[in-house]
Amino acid sequence: MVDSVMAQGIISVIALVIMVVGMAGIVLPVLPGSLVIILTLLAWAISLGGTPVWVTAIVAMVFAILGWSASTVLTGRAVHREGIPRKPLFVALGCALIGLFLLPPLGLFLGFAAGLFGAEYLRRDRDAAAAGAASLRAMRAMGLGILLELGLAGLAICTAVIGSLIHFLL
Repeated sequence: MVDSVMAQGIISVIALVIMVVGMAGIVLPVLPGSLVIILTLLAWAISLGGTPVWVTAIVAMVFAILGWSASTVLTGRAVHREGIPRKPLFVALGCALIGLFLLPPLGLFLGFAAGLFGAEYLRRDRDAAAAGAASLRAMRAMGLGILLELGLAGLAICTAVIGSLIHFLL
């Protein structure tokens, strides 16, 4: 635990910056955004200590965990409902990585969408309509999952900011 108020302030600002970077990692999945936020909250709570900080960190971590799991479950359910096996998803991830290098950061999303459609097109015997419909529904669910995770990560960060203010003002 750090005793100096100045050091606690610096730690809190650094933690906030890292959490915002983690939030960017949700939209541009280069970093595991929610995991970065959770680990930062844990390190922040260990560094500052005290009941308000720990309560804040736990509540904020719950928000981040809910967003992370909701995003994963929502996307997984949509992919399962569309009957998309793992192979097209791996092809889409490979295309996303290629797209990331060719046209950063937009290429990540374009590569994933193109790879998913292409793999589904081949898997569905060159039926463009079926491949497009399945890919579109899976991409829509993924987008909704990202928005949900982003919103709950924002709620976690807001909770941490409010907890910091309470810690420093009380």
